[in-house]
Amino acid sequence: MSGKTINLTLKVWRQNGAAAPGRLETHPAENIPTDASFLEMLDIVNERLTLEGKPPIAFDHDCREGICGMCGAVVNGRPHGPERETTLCQLHMRHFQDRDVVIIEPFRSRAFPLIKDLAVDRGALDQIIIAGGYVSVNTGQAPEANTLPVPKDDADLAMDAAACIGCGACVAACPNAAAMLFVAAKVSHLGLLPQGRPEAARRALSMVAQMDALGFGNCTNHKECEMECPKGVSISHIARLNREFLKAALWSREK
Repeated sequence: MSGKTINLTLKVWRQNGAAAPGRLETHPAENIPTDASFLEMLDIVNERLTLEGKPPIAFDHDCREGICGMCGAVVNGRPHGPERETTLCQLHMRHFQDRDVVIIEPFRSRAFPLIKDLAVDRGALDQIIIAGGYVSVNTGQAPEANTLPVPKDDADLAMDAAACIGCGACVAACPNAAAMLFVAAKVSHLGLLPQGRPEAARRALSMVAQMDALGFGNCTNHKECEMECPKGVSISHIARLNREFLKAALWSREK
């Protein structure tokens, strides 16, 4: 790490559970290396809080490599912070200025009940994936790669959709707390490939129904989800989801 450090004032949301009252609590973050990540900065603050006999700030994290989707908080009003296509664990303190005031809040959605402080339960996204079910892939010896030709455009679109890490930033950014971008990414990356086509209609119907049942809002094309997605998933996948859902609802036997 470089020798440069900054001092910040953190206003962090503290809450002991969904039923408890919450508040913004002020904490100094002093001598923070500019090469530290945002989560490393929180670690430094938590070490100091622990030494002072105070409860540390609770936050979600795991891989810290931007691929697991576990980390997430709203930083100065933006999920994952101010940098485009960057997860919270990959956000570095060099993007902040000395003496900045940084407001840190949890992802807010009725479908994401708060656990403590910045940690929320995003299990609703897992329930949507479970509702999507399986794909028709035979087990056993791997088939010859060229036996299932896939147009390159479809392969590229499927790969773009599969980049979704299920962090929930799209939900936190949406004024309706919609999970449409997440569901659309899952429907697209399976439905665009041959292995996922047999279950495509059932998958679209089941995942949308589960999304509605869990209390997520609906999409009204504000586009904040695309703007704040750390993997740059395009809202064009939402259009594809709408087509898949409408087609399944009108003509499929899967109802």
